[in-house]
Amino acid sequence: MGTAELSWKGGMTFEGLAASGHAVTMDSTADVGGNDSAARPMEVLLFGVMGCTAMDVVSILRKKREPLEDFKILATFERSPEHPKKYTRIHLEYVAYGDVNIKSLERAVELSESTYCGAIATVRGVAEVTNSCRVEAVTPVA
Repeated sequence: MGTAELSWKGGMTFEGLAASGHAVTMDSTADVGGNDSAARPMEVLLFGVMGCTAMDVVSILRKKREPLEDFKILATFERSPEHPKKYTRIHLEYVAYGDVNIKSLERAVELSESTYCGAIATVRGVAEVTNSCRVEAVTPVA
């Protein structure tokens, strides 16, 4: 069993402290009492999903010795209009930079989303999670 702690820092600012010892700050907009000083809790949830699968995919591509030079995930999503305004759809676009084999990227994504990523497993069933993959050449810095 794991533990985490969330502390109120005033207004609508909260700081979460995980067992790792690392903190995450969350806040809201001024119209609901916040200072707009940090990400919203639902954004943090989405970042958790993205970070979980990204770590899997990068790890798998490294194990396959793919020449990965950079990596990002772009997310688009829909949320229900009524409370609790949950995520209903999340689309993750995985972008690998370098001479990475697209089939290796697709397989890494499949393994992450079906087997390894606990965050996706947690939201799947509540939100429809879809993906797409692409490989881009790295643009030289001028």
